[in-house]
Amino acid sequence: MTATDELADDPRITALGLLMEVHAGLSARFAAQFDEHGLSTVEFEVLMRLTRSPEQRLRMSDLAAQTSLSTSGVTRVVDRMERGGLLRRHSCPSDRRSLYAVVTEAGVTRLDETLPGHLELIERWFTSRLEPEALRILLSSLRIVRDAVNPDATAGGSGVGDASVSP
Repeated sequence: MTATDELADDPRITALGLLMEVHAGLSARFAAQFDEHGLSTVEFEVLMRLTRSPEQRLRMSDLAAQTSLSTSGVTRVVDRMERGGLLRRHSCPSDRRSLYAVVTEAGVTRLDETLPGHLELIERWFTSRLEPEALRILLSSLRIVRDAVNPDATAGGSGVGDASVSP
């Protein structure tokens, strides 16, 4: 038996493949719904992470750690969202080198308009397909893996509601 033959039945490959397939399928459904509200997927993620954070703000570096974006990528997204009136930047009073991204009232309004449809899609295509105990185990398992591969993902969060869980 070759290594390639063994890969066909390797549960590690299967688990990662299924995770990627689920992510791709859900992402496609979510992106269409976000587009109806004038948001990209990453803009929605930024709004979600900020509104679930203390004082609806995060340092730019913490926002980068919690998203799939680089520091320069976060800067570009925040620039675009700031021009659109969804966010603003505030200087950090204790560290002049740090900036906070803060949700504006317009950003909260846009999220309020988008969230009901998003929650409906989550329920229809994800959570309703799992028994409550299976969902609890999945959340716990995903947090364990997330903390191992991205320990900075919870930086700047309160820990309440685990604001770093992807939308």
